[in-house]
This record gives sequence, C-alpha cells and structure tokens, in this order.
Amino acid sequence: MSIAIKVRGAIERASWIRRMFEEGAALTARFGAENVYDFTLGNPSVEPPEAFRRELRRLAENPVPGMHRYMNNAGYEFTRQAVAEFLCEKTGVPVNSSHVVMICGAGAGLNVVLKTILNPGEEVIILTPYFVEYKFYVDNHDGTTVEVWTDRDTFQPDIAAIEAAIGPNTRALLINSPNNPTGVVYPAETLEALGKMLERKQAELGRTIYVISDEPYARLSFDGNQVPPVFRFIRNSIMVTSHSKDLALPGERIGYLAANPAMDDCALFMEGAIFCNRVLGFVNAPALMQRLVAGLQRESVDVGEYQQKRDRLYAHLTGLGFHMVKPGGGFYLFPKSPLEDDVAFVRKALEHNILLVPGSGFGAPGYFRIAYCVAMDVIERSLPAWNKLAKDVGL
Repeated sequence: MSIAIKVRGAIERASWIRRMFEEGAALTARFGAENVYDFTLGNPSVEPPEAFRRELRRLAENPVPGMHRYMNNAGYEFTRQAVAEFLCEKTGVPVNSSHVVMICGAGAGLNVVLKTILNPGEEVIILTPYFVEYKFYVDNHDGTTVEVWTDRDTFQPDIAAIEAAIGPNTRALLINSPNNPTGVVYPAETLEALGKMLERKQAELGRTIYVISDEPYARLSFDGNQVPPVFRFIRNSIMVTSHSKDLALPGERIGYLAANPAMDDCALFMEGAIFCNRVLGFVNAPALMQRLVAGLQRESVDVGEYQQKRDRLYAHLTGLGFHMVKPGGGFYLFPKSPLEDDVAFVRKALEHNILLVPGSGFGAPGYFRIAYCVAMDVIERSLPAWNKLAKDVGL
C-alpha cells in the first residue's frame, strides 16, 4: 500500500533531523553514550521550575471535579485571563481573554492561524534561515511560501527585501525571534520599521497582511536583554507561543495564540481561530496543563544556564576558527560551514562522534546548526572532539 505522493516527497525533504537522530542512535550503540555528542534536537535538558512541580502535586492531591472534561474550545476562561494579564504587562497593549486561544503547542497554533487566514494559493513570506516545518504548515492549508533571505552577516530581517517580495497575493509574514536556527533577536527598531513598511503596503494593496510571530523562545534572552513585543510595533499581528522552552514542557504540548486587539476584524479572526482549533482535531488544549500554566505565566527556567552553555561553546568554537553570529537568545548556534558543502561537513563531524544538522535543512546551505540545550558535561566532553574536527577541516 502506497502513501500520498506529496507526503512521500515531504518526508524526503524534512528528514535531516530524523536522519541525524538515527545516526546518533547507531553511534551510541557502538561507542557508548558518554562518547557521542548529540547537538541535533532542540529538546531542553533542564527540568521545569519548582513552581510547576508544586502545582502539579497540589492538583494531583486535590483534584477538581470535572477537571478532565471538555471546556470551551478556546480554553478555560481563567487560564486565558491569566495569559491576557501577563501580555498586558509585557506589551502595554489592552489584551483580554477574548484575544487568547489555548493551543496544543506552537506548531498547532501556527496551523490554526494559517487555516484561519489563508485562501488557496495565497502567499506566506518566511525568512531564511527558517524552521523547516514552516513550509509544510503553509502547504497544509493550500498556501505557498515565499522565501526571503535575512541579512547574511547578521541574520536580521532585510526590510527592503521583504517589501520587494510583497505582492497582491501576500497574506502573511511569519517571523521567529529569538530565531531557530540562528538564535538572533529582532530589536525594537527592526520591528518598528517592519510595522511602518507593512502599513504602507497594506494601504497600497488594499488588503490585510498579517505578521505571525512564532515566539517559543521569547523568554530565553541573554545578556540582560528582553525580546521586544511585536504587538507594540505591528498592528495586524498574531503571537503564537508555547511553554515548551520557558517552562521546559515540550512533551506536554501547551501554549497559546493571541491576537493584537488593534488588528483588522480581530473579533472575526478569533471566532475563526476557535473554530479551526476544533476542526483541525485539536478540540482544546490539554485540560490539566491549562490549569497548571494559569498560575505560572511569570515563571521560567533558569535562563542563565543556557547563557553559560552558549558562552562556553561560542568561545571555544570561535577560538578554533569557526565563524558565527553570537546568539541573543534561544539555544542554537548557526556557524558557517568550513567546507563549502555543509552536508559533507556534517558527515565529517560524524567521524568525531559529533552530531549536527546541516544548514540545508533550514534553507541555508553553507551553515550548520548546533542545539546546545544539552547537559554542560556533554559540552565539556565534546571539546576535544571539536578540536580534532577543526584540525581535520583545516581550521
């Protein structure tokens, strides 16, 4: 029995991380876990904060009658209100519970948003390098993607290039800050310039162009900096986030989407998003997780631990001659490949038991991604292998 031709092709195009995972399993079986350095998956190594564990114990010991039943497809009112209050503080924008839908993680939220806004054949601009699933999410809802490179020296959005890519069929721009795979944070002045340009283009074209801000790393910012809130600068904006990274809960699939109250036809968009959350099969976000995160909106994992890992690996690799932009957040490095062929470089790294993902998997040949959300001892044990790899490729 065959599967769909489109799905078969998608599997082949999206297989890099899975392929490297399988390589890692084979290396581990051969050499032992302590001798393999797996930097492929963005899977947090830290544990959820103590406040999460306290609340989980409290709910387990004092269950609320009906706590596992269906609720409104948008989520519990008290959870959405808690999110809205936090967003008001963060953005200075009057968000309330009617602007929030609880979702099954950011991937689900992006699909909900795209199904809500896209007509067949409409375009979504994505910025290269990009998270590999974006193209599949857009395709899920009969849209097409238009790739626009960021500045190759800084990985910051190129406003002029984005403007040139906008046409009569553009429906949305998808941004991600802190970025996967580069770790860069888009500063306030960039978001402000983007917002002004979009207002001009919307007036020119006579149609709404949404900015979908994918923000699962928004609380993982370094060096005392904060990630600027998109609502403050872009009127037709929708924020999608999850607690996978800030509370270290990737397996629980819990997050939310929120619409800027100033957005065109905001109430209609929210009605559509709630409908799409249901008919895509998510129905509602997990009930237990909604109850848990309601009181944890101001909690986070220890960001300092990720910054220490960034600093250790960044200093060592740049000292060896690798070139990269220093990340402002998240937990990825995205260096230039010292070999022209990034896939060949990743294969060479395997010879030293280092597992990486080629930049080709993110639309950016000539680079490679390191996920440093691993235990610090893994980073420390990997350094001699990095030394040998650097020498092997002529650095």
